[in-house]
Amino acid sequence: QVQLVESGGGLVQPGGSLRLSCAVSGNIRRIRWEGWYRQYPGNQREMVAVRVSGGATNYGDSARGRFTISRDNAQNTVYLDMNSLKPEDSGVYVCNIHGTAGGSARDFDSWGQGIQVLVSS
Repeated sequence: QVQLVESGGGLVQPGGSLRLSCAVSGNIRRIRWEGWYRQYPGNQREMVAVRVSGGATNYGDSARGRFTISRDNAQNTVYLDMNSLKPEDSGVYVCNIHGTAGGSARDFDSWGQGIQVLVSS
């Protein structure tokens, strides 16, 4: 079973920066893509940043140019570096991994619990 644990959220002033981390554990044969989403009430989600296995990235309109998604293979962690934060960036951010599990070789789609970001003076 693949588990994701987010960290790094909190309160930051407008214009500041945060680094969200998503620690990945479990038996994984292959990751197809990994990403960060904003979660809204009613379980709606908006793509913030996605990174596919070849390294290509895609960003939502509000994140493009300010946020960067990256991976540290040694730490098995996915990061979201958030710069020039605005009050409207406040919300719950959730990590997502889609891939193939080791052992069973079945596809999986795992989500973290979410972490709160508050941008306020």
